[in-house]
Amino acid sequence: MAAAVAACERGARTYIVEREARPGGILKQCIHDGFGLVLYGEKLTGPEYAHRDILLLKEMGIPILTGTFPLALEQKEGLFRLTLQNSEQGIFYLSAGALVAATGCRERTSRQVFIHGERPAGIYTAGTVQNLVNIRGYLPGRECIILGSGDIGLIMARRLRLEGANVAGVYEIRPEPAGLMRNVVQCLHDYNIPLHLNSTVTRVHGRQRVKGVTVGAVGPGLRPVGGSDCYVPCDTLVLSVGLIPENDLLDPLGVEMDPRTGGPVVDQNMMSSLPGLFSCGNALHVNTLVDYVSESGKLAGAAAADFADQKNKERLTVPLVTRGALLYAVPQRVDFSSQGKVVIYFRSSGTLAEASLLIRCGRRILLQKKYTVIRPSETGRISFDTSLLPPDCDYLEIELLEGERHEANSVH
Repeated sequence: MAAAVAACERGARTYIVEREARPGGILKQCIHDGFGLVLYGEKLTGPEYAHRDILLLKEMGIPILTGTFPLALEQKEGLFRLTLQNSEQGIFYLSAGALVAATGCRERTSRQVFIHGERPAGIYTAGTVQNLVNIRGYLPGRECIILGSGDIGLIMARRLRLEGANVAGVYEIRPEPAGLMRNVVQCLHDYNIPLHLNSTVTRVHGRQRVKGVTVGAVGPGLRPVGGSDCYVPCDTLVLSVGLIPENDLLDPLGVEMDPRTGGPVVDQNMMSSLPGLFSCGNALHVNTLVDYVSESGKLAGAAAADFADQKNKERLTVPLVTRGALLYAVPQRVDFSSQGKVVIYFRSSGTLAEASLLIRCGRRILLQKKYTVIRPSETGRISFDTSLLPPDCDYLEIELLEGERHEANSVH
Protein backbone atom coordinates (compact mmCIF):
# COMPACT_ATOMS: atom_id res chain seq x y z
CA MET A 1 0.00 0.00 0.00
CA ALA A 2 2.90 2.35 0.77
CA ALA A 3 4.35 1.62 -2.67
CA ALA A 4 1.03 2.38 -4.37
CA VAL A 5 0.68 5.69 -2.51
CA ALA A 6 4.23 6.73 -3.43
CA ALA A 7 3.74 5.77 -7.09
CA CYS A 8 0.46 7.68 -7.29
CA GLU A 9 2.10 10.75 -5.75
CA ARG A 10 4.61 10.64 -8.65
CA GLY A 11 1.73 10.73 -11.13
CA ALA A 12 1.64 7.05 -12.08
CA ARG A 13 -1.56 5.19 -12.83
CA THR A 14 -1.53 2.57 -10.08
CA TYR A 15 -3.37 -0.67 -9.28
CA ILE A 16 -3.11 -3.00 -6.29
CA VAL A 17 -3.71 -6.73 -6.73
CA GLU A 18 -4.64 -8.36 -3.40
CA ARG A 19 -5.46 -12.06 -3.08
CA GLU A 20 -7.25 -11.68 0.26
CA ALA A 21 -10.73 -10.25 0.73
CA ARG A 22 -9.46 -7.13 2.50
CA PRO A 23 -6.22 -5.13 2.16
CA GLY A 24 -3.72 -4.88 4.99
CA GLY A 25 -1.84 -8.16 4.80
CA ILE A 26 -0.71 -9.72 8.07
CA LEU A 27 -1.45 -6.47 9.94
CA LYS A 28 -5.16 -7.32 10.00
CA GLN A 29 -4.57 -10.03 12.60
CA CYS A 30 -1.81 -8.25 14.57
CA ILE A 31 -4.06 -6.68 17.19
CA HIS A 32 -1.17 -5.99 19.59
CA ASP A 33 0.46 -2.56 19.68
CA GLY A 34 4.03 -1.49 18.91
CA PHE A 35 3.60 -0.53 15.26
CA GLY A 36 4.41 2.94 13.93
CA LEU A 37 6.98 4.02 16.51
CA VAL A 38 9.51 4.98 13.83
CA LEU A 39 7.17 6.30 11.13
CA TYR A 40 4.49 8.01 13.22
CA GLY A 41 6.15 8.36 16.64
CA GLU A 42 3.28 6.60 18.40
CA LYS A 43 2.16 3.09 19.30
CA LEU A 44 -0.47 1.67 16.97
CA THR A 45 -2.06 -1.75 16.61
CA GLY A 46 -1.65 -3.57 13.30
CA PRO A 47 -5.16 -2.73 12.01
CA GLU A 48 -4.71 0.93 13.02
CA TYR A 49 -1.40 1.11 11.13
CA ALA A 50 -2.89 -0.48 8.01
CA HIS A 51 -5.98 1.75 8.21
CA ARG A 52 -3.87 4.87 7.72
CA ASP A 53 -2.61 3.59 4.37
CA ILE A 54 -6.08 2.37 3.40
CA LEU A 55 -7.44 5.89 3.96
CA LEU A 56 -4.71 7.31 1.71
CA LEU A 57 -5.60 4.80 -1.01
CA LYS A 58 -9.25 5.87 -0.85
CA GLU A 59 -8.37 9.58 -0.93
CA MET A 60 -6.19 9.06 -4.01
CA GLY A 61 -8.71 6.82 -5.74
CA ILE A 62 -6.26 3.93 -6.16
CA PRO A 63 -8.22 0.80 -7.18
CA ILE A 64 -7.67 -2.41 -5.20
CA LEU A 65 -8.48 -5.72 -6.88
CA THR A 66 -9.27 -7.81 -3.79
CA GLY A 67 -9.86 -11.55 -3.88
CA THR A 68 -7.68 -11.69 -6.98
CA PHE A 69 -5.04 -14.39 -7.36
CA PRO A 70 -2.03 -14.02 -9.70
CA LEU A 71 -1.60 -17.13 -11.84
CA ALA A 72 1.40 -16.10 -13.96
CA LEU A 73 3.76 -13.22 -14.68
CA GLU A 74 5.61 -12.64 -17.93
CA GLN A 75 7.39 -9.81 -19.69
CA LYS A 76 6.59 -8.98 -23.31
CA GLU A 77 7.66 -5.99 -25.39
CA GLY A 78 8.77 -4.00 -22.35
CA LEU A 79 5.54 -4.62 -20.41
CA PHE A 80 4.81 -6.91 -17.49
CA ARG A 81 1.72 -9.04 -18.14
CA LEU A 82 -0.09 -10.52 -15.15
CA THR A 83 -2.56 -13.37 -15.54
CA LEU A 84 -5.13 -12.91 -12.78
CA GLN A 85 -8.22 -14.73 -11.55
CA ASN A 86 -11.11 -13.77 -9.31
CA SER A 87 -14.73 -14.82 -8.81
CA GLU A 88 -16.23 -11.85 -10.66
CA GLN A 89 -14.11 -11.61 -13.83
CA GLY A 90 -12.76 -15.13 -14.08
CA ILE A 91 -9.34 -15.17 -15.74
CA PHE A 92 -8.16 -11.80 -17.04
CA TYR A 93 -4.95 -9.90 -17.78
CA LEU A 94 -3.30 -6.73 -16.55
CA SER A 95 -0.26 -5.08 -18.14
CA ALA A 96 2.08 -2.49 -16.63
CA GLY A 97 5.29 -0.70 -17.48
CA ALA A 98 6.66 -1.29 -13.97
CA LEU A 99 5.73 -3.77 -11.27
CA VAL A 100 6.34 -3.78 -7.51
CA ALA A 101 6.34 -7.22 -5.88
CA ALA A 102 5.10 -6.75 -2.31
CA THR A 103 4.05 -10.37 -1.78
CA GLY A 104 5.28 -10.74 1.79
CA CYS A 105 6.47 -14.02 3.23
CA ARG A 106 5.15 -17.38 4.39
CA GLU A 107 5.85 -19.46 7.50
CA ARG A 108 7.95 -22.60 7.63
CA THR A 109 5.96 -25.72 8.49
CA SER A 110 6.69 -28.82 10.59
CA ARG A 111 7.73 -30.73 7.46
CA GLN A 112 10.33 -28.07 6.65
CA VAL A 113 12.05 -28.43 10.03
CA PHE A 114 12.02 -32.25 9.98
CA ILE A 115 10.16 -33.06 13.19
CA HIS A 116 9.70 -36.83 13.58
CA GLY A 117 6.40 -38.49 14.37
CA GLU A 118 2.90 -38.73 12.97
CA ARG A 119 0.88 -35.88 11.49
CA PRO A 120 -1.92 -35.47 14.05
CA ALA A 121 -4.26 -32.53 14.48
CA GLY A 122 -2.98 -29.80 16.76
CA ILE A 123 0.15 -28.67 14.91
CA TYR A 124 -0.14 -25.06 13.75
CA THR A 125 2.12 -22.27 12.57
CA ALA A 126 2.10 -19.20 14.81
CA GLY A 127 0.41 -17.11 12.11
CA THR A 128 -2.41 -19.63 11.80
CA VAL A 129 -2.95 -19.58 15.56
CA GLN A 130 -2.95 -15.79 15.45
CA ASN A 131 -5.67 -15.85 12.79
CA LEU A 132 -7.75 -18.42 14.69
CA VAL A 133 -7.62 -16.51 17.98
CA ASN A 134 -7.67 -12.88 16.84
CA ILE A 135 -9.90 -13.05 13.75
CA ARG A 136 -12.06 -16.16 14.08
CA GLY A 137 -12.35 -16.33 17.86
CA TYR A 138 -11.26 -19.95 18.24
CA LEU A 139 -8.89 -21.30 20.88
CA PRO A 140 -6.84 -24.06 19.19
CA GLY A 141 -5.85 -25.86 22.39
CA ARG A 142 -5.50 -25.82 26.17
CA GLU A 143 -1.98 -27.17 26.72
CA CYS A 144 0.47 -25.52 24.33
CA ILE A 145 4.14 -25.80 23.41
CA ILE A 146 5.81 -23.11 21.28
CA LEU A 147 8.69 -24.25 19.05
CA GLY A 148 10.87 -21.33 17.99
CA SER A 149 11.13 -17.85 19.44
CA GLY A 150 10.21 -15.69 16.46
CA ASP A 151 8.22 -12.55 17.21
CA ILE A 152 4.84 -14.01 16.24
CA GLY A 153 5.53 -17.08 18.39
CA LEU A 154 6.39 -14.92 21.40
CA ILE A 155 3.34 -12.73 20.92
CA MET A 156 1.06 -15.76 20.57
CA ALA A 157 2.52 -17.33 23.71
CA ARG A 158 1.25 -14.28 25.58
CA ARG A 159 -2.06 -14.25 23.71
CA LEU A 160 -2.76 -17.91 24.44
CA ARG A 161 -1.98 -17.34 28.12
CA LEU A 162 -4.37 -14.38 28.20
CA GLU A 163 -7.11 -16.51 26.60
CA GLY A 164 -6.78 -19.16 29.31
CA ALA A 165 -4.47 -21.72 27.72
CA ASN A 166 -1.43 -23.04 29.55
CA VAL A 167 1.83 -22.42 27.70
CA ALA A 168 4.31 -24.97 29.05
CA GLY A 169 7.29 -23.31 27.41
CA VAL A 170 9.00 -21.81 24.39
CA TYR A 171 11.80 -23.95 22.93
CA GLU A 172 14.49 -22.30 20.80
CA ILE A 173 17.17 -24.36 19.04
CA ARG A 174 19.70 -21.52 19.02
CA PRO A 175 21.56 -20.00 21.99
CA GLU A 176 19.62 -16.72 21.84
CA PRO A 177 16.02 -15.71 21.06
CA ALA A 178 15.03 -15.13 17.43
CA GLY A 179 12.58 -12.36 18.31
CA LEU A 180 12.99 -8.80 19.52
CA MET A 181 14.20 -8.43 23.10
CA ARG A 182 11.18 -6.28 23.97
CA ASN A 183 8.91 -9.18 22.98
CA VAL A 184 10.93 -11.63 25.09
CA VAL A 185 10.46 -9.37 28.11
CA GLN A 186 6.83 -8.32 27.53
CA CYS A 187 5.50 -11.68 26.32
CA LEU A 188 7.51 -14.27 28.26
CA HIS A 189 9.12 -12.72 31.35
CA ASP A 190 6.05 -10.68 32.31
CA TYR A 191 3.82 -13.77 32.08
CA ASN A 192 6.24 -16.29 33.62
CA ILE A 193 6.44 -18.36 30.45
CA PRO A 194 9.72 -20.31 30.44
CA LEU A 195 12.16 -19.92 27.54
CA HIS A 196 14.41 -22.92 26.86
CA LEU A 197 17.42 -22.07 24.69
CA ASN A 198 19.55 -24.67 22.89
CA SER A 199 16.48 -26.93 22.92
CA THR A 200 14.11 -28.28 20.29
CA VAL A 201 11.20 -30.63 19.69
CA THR A 202 12.49 -33.93 18.32
CA ARG A 203 9.26 -35.93 18.06
CA VAL A 204 5.50 -35.42 18.07
CA HIS A 205 3.34 -38.03 19.83
CA GLY A 206 -0.27 -38.83 19.01
CA ARG A 207 -2.26 -40.14 16.05
CA GLN A 208 -5.59 -38.31 15.85
CA ARG A 209 -4.55 -35.40 18.07
CA VAL A 210 -1.25 -34.26 19.57
CA LYS A 211 -0.78 -35.86 22.99
CA GLY A 212 2.72 -34.64 23.74
CA VAL A 213 6.17 -33.91 22.36
CA THR A 214 9.70 -35.04 23.08
CA VAL A 215 12.08 -32.15 23.66
CA GLY A 216 15.84 -32.31 23.99
CA ALA A 217 18.97 -30.20 24.18
CA VAL A 218 21.21 -29.50 21.20
CA GLY A 219 24.96 -28.99 21.19
CA PRO A 220 27.52 -27.66 18.71
CA GLY A 221 26.31 -27.82 15.12
CA LEU A 222 22.72 -28.03 16.43
CA ARG A 223 23.17 -31.77 16.98
CA PRO A 224 20.96 -33.48 19.62
CA VAL A 225 22.62 -34.17 22.98
CA GLY A 226 22.20 -37.81 23.93
CA GLY A 227 20.27 -38.52 27.12
CA SER A 228 18.69 -35.06 27.28
CA ASP A 229 15.26 -36.04 25.89
CA CYS A 230 12.16 -35.61 28.00
CA TYR A 231 8.43 -35.96 27.32
CA VAL A 232 6.16 -32.93 27.69
CA PRO A 233 2.36 -33.49 27.51
CA CYS A 234 0.42 -31.03 25.34
CA ASP A 235 -2.48 -30.92 22.88
CA THR A 236 -1.12 -28.12 20.67
CA LEU A 237 2.27 -27.48 19.08
CA VAL A 238 2.76 -23.94 17.73
CA LEU A 239 5.59 -23.43 15.23
CA SER A 240 7.49 -20.15 15.01
CA VAL A 241 10.46 -21.46 13.06
CA GLY A 242 11.14 -18.76 10.51
CA LEU A 243 9.69 -16.96 7.51
CA ILE A 244 10.39 -17.41 3.80
CA PRO A 245 9.93 -14.50 1.33
CA GLU A 246 7.17 -15.34 -1.17
CA ASN A 247 8.73 -14.93 -4.62
CA ASP A 248 7.50 -17.97 -6.57
CA LEU A 249 5.72 -15.68 -9.03
CA LEU A 250 9.07 -14.21 -10.13
CA ASP A 251 10.74 -17.55 -10.94
CA PRO A 252 9.84 -17.61 -14.68
CA LEU A 253 11.44 -14.18 -15.17
CA GLY A 254 14.92 -15.33 -14.16
CA VAL A 255 15.40 -12.58 -11.58
CA GLU A 256 18.70 -12.79 -9.68
CA MET A 257 17.98 -13.88 -6.09
CA ASP A 258 20.05 -13.55 -2.92
CA PRO A 259 20.18 -16.92 -1.08
CA ARG A 260 20.90 -15.12 2.20
CA THR A 261 17.66 -13.10 2.15
CA GLY A 262 15.46 -15.26 -0.06
CA GLY A 263 14.52 -12.14 -2.04
CA PRO A 264 15.70 -10.47 -5.25
CA VAL A 265 19.03 -8.69 -5.57
CA VAL A 266 18.16 -4.97 -5.73
CA ASP A 267 19.73 -1.52 -5.83
CA GLN A 268 18.85 1.36 -3.48
CA ASN A 269 15.71 2.08 -5.56
CA MET A 270 14.54 -1.50 -4.88
CA MET A 271 14.87 -2.36 -8.58
CA SER A 272 15.84 -5.97 -9.27
CA SER A 273 18.22 -7.31 -11.91
CA LEU A 274 15.27 -7.14 -14.32
CA PRO A 275 14.63 -3.47 -15.24
CA GLY A 276 11.15 -2.36 -14.22
CA LEU A 277 10.65 -5.07 -11.60
CA PHE A 278 10.85 -3.82 -8.02
CA SER A 279 10.61 -5.58 -4.68
CA CYS A 280 9.89 -4.35 -1.16
CA GLY A 281 8.85 -5.36 2.33
CA ASN A 282 9.06 -8.95 3.49
CA ALA A 283 9.21 -10.22 -0.09
CA LEU A 284 12.64 -8.57 -0.28
CA HIS A 285 13.90 -9.67 3.14
CA VAL A 286 12.26 -10.47 6.47
CA ASN A 287 11.89 -7.26 8.49
CA THR A 288 11.40 -6.85 12.21
CA LEU A 289 9.69 -3.44 11.99
CA VAL A 290 6.68 -2.63 9.81
CA ASP A 291 8.00 0.94 9.58
CA TYR A 292 10.93 -0.36 7.52
CA VAL A 293 8.50 -2.33 5.35
CA SER A 294 6.62 0.89 4.58
CA GLU A 295 9.86 2.77 3.92
CA SER A 296 11.08 0.21 1.38
CA GLY A 297 7.62 0.25 -0.20
CA LYS A 298 7.76 4.02 -0.63
CA LEU A 299 11.22 3.79 -2.20
CA ALA A 300 10.06 1.05 -4.59
CA GLY A 301 6.81 2.79 -5.52
CA ALA A 302 8.42 6.14 -6.27
CA ALA A 303 11.20 4.52 -8.32
CA ALA A 304 8.69 2.35 -10.21
CA ALA A 305 6.70 5.43 -11.20
CA ASP A 306 9.87 7.17 -12.38
CA PHE A 307 10.91 4.10 -14.38
CA ALA A 308 7.53 3.85 -16.11
CA ASP A 309 7.88 7.51 -17.08
CA GLN A 310 11.48 7.30 -18.39
CA LYS A 311 12.39 3.72 -19.22
CA ASN A 312 15.58 4.42 -21.15
CA LYS A 313 17.57 5.66 -18.17
CA GLU A 314 20.78 3.66 -17.86
CA ARG A 315 21.97 2.28 -14.55
CA LEU A 316 25.54 2.22 -13.32
CA THR A 317 25.54 -0.22 -10.41
CA VAL A 318 28.36 -1.54 -8.25
CA PRO A 319 28.10 -4.39 -5.72
CA LEU A 320 27.75 -3.78 -1.98
CA VAL A 321 29.94 -6.46 -0.40
CA THR A 322 29.32 -7.59 3.20
CA ARG A 323 32.24 -8.19 5.55
CA GLY A 324 32.73 -9.14 9.18
CA ALA A 325 29.79 -10.16 11.36
CA LEU A 326 27.05 -9.31 8.84
CA LEU A 327 24.49 -11.91 7.87
CA TYR A 328 23.31 -9.82 4.91
CA ALA A 329 22.75 -6.28 3.70
CA VAL A 330 20.02 -4.88 1.42
CA PRO A 331 20.39 -3.41 -1.19
CA GLN A 332 23.04 -5.67 -2.66
CA ARG A 333 23.99 -3.11 -5.32
CA VAL A 334 24.23 0.70 -5.43
CA ASP A 335 23.28 2.67 -8.54
CA PHE A 336 25.72 5.56 -9.02
CA SER A 337 23.46 7.17 -11.64
CA SER A 338 20.71 7.67 -9.05
CA GLN A 339 21.16 10.73 -6.86
CA GLY A 340 19.95 11.02 -3.29
CA LYS A 341 19.86 8.91 -0.14
CA VAL A 342 20.89 5.26 0.02
CA VAL A 343 19.12 3.31 2.79
CA ILE A 344 20.75 0.04 3.84
CA TYR A 345 19.02 -2.63 5.94
CA PHE A 346 21.16 -5.31 7.55
CA ARG A 347 21.33 -8.09 10.12
CA SER A 348 24.27 -9.24 12.21
CA SER A 349 25.32 -12.88 12.41
CA GLY A 350 25.53 -12.73 16.21
CA THR A 351 25.13 -10.51 19.25
CA LEU A 352 27.92 -7.93 19.40
CA ALA A 353 28.80 -5.40 22.10
CA GLU A 354 30.34 -2.02 21.25
CA ALA A 355 30.15 -2.77 17.53
CA SER A 356 31.12 -0.50 14.65
CA LEU A 357 29.53 -0.48 11.21
CA LEU A 358 31.75 0.79 8.41
CA ILE A 359 30.89 1.67 4.82
CA ARG A 360 33.91 2.18 2.62
CA CYS A 361 35.25 2.28 -0.90
CA GLY A 362 38.67 0.69 -0.91
CA ARG A 363 40.55 2.11 2.08
CA ARG A 364 38.41 5.24 2.24
CA ILE A 365 35.79 5.13 5.02
CA LEU A 366 32.62 6.86 3.81
CA LEU A 367 30.53 6.36 6.95
CA GLN A 368 30.96 4.89 10.41
CA LYS A 369 28.33 4.21 13.07
CA LYS A 370 28.77 2.72 16.53
CA TYR A 371 26.32 0.49 18.40
CA THR A 372 26.27 -0.28 22.12
CA VAL A 373 24.79 -3.69 21.33
CA ILE A 374 23.46 -5.24 18.15
CA ARG A 375 21.51 -8.50 17.86
CA PRO A 376 20.72 -10.80 14.91
CA SER A 377 17.02 -10.67 15.80
CA GLU A 378 16.88 -6.95 14.95
CA THR A 379 16.94 -5.37 11.50
CA GLY A 380 19.52 -2.59 11.44
CA ARG A 381 19.25 0.52 9.30
CA ILE A 382 21.82 3.05 8.11
CA SER A 383 21.72 5.67 5.34
CA PHE A 384 24.11 7.92 3.46
CA ASP A 385 24.00 10.28 0.49
CA THR A 386 25.34 9.32 -2.93
CA SER A 387 27.36 12.55 -2.91
CA LEU A 388 29.81 10.70 -0.63
CA LEU A 389 30.58 8.15 -3.35
CA PRO A 390 33.86 8.64 -5.26
CA PRO A 391 33.40 8.34 -9.05
CA ASP A 392 36.17 5.73 -9.42
CA CYS A 393 34.63 3.22 -6.98
CA ASP A 394 34.33 -0.32 -8.39
CA TYR A 395 32.56 -1.74 -5.34
CA LEU A 396 31.44 -0.74 -1.86
CA GLU A 397 32.04 -2.63 1.36
CA ILE A 398 29.90 -2.71 4.49
CA GLU A 399 31.55 -4.30 7.51
CA LEU A 400 30.39 -4.95 11.06
CA LEU A 401 33.16 -5.22 13.66
CA GLU A 402 33.07 -5.88 17.37
CA GLY A 403 34.57 -3.09 19.50
CA GLU A 404 37.86 -4.68 20.51
CA ARG A 405 38.54 -6.00 17.03
CA HIS A 406 37.79 -2.62 15.45
CA GLU A 407 40.18 -0.86 17.83
CA ALA A 408 42.91 -3.35 16.97
CA ASN A 409 42.35 -2.75 13.26
CA SER A 410 42.48 1.00 13.77
CA VAL A 411 45.96 0.78 15.33
CA HIS A 412 47.36 -0.85 12.21
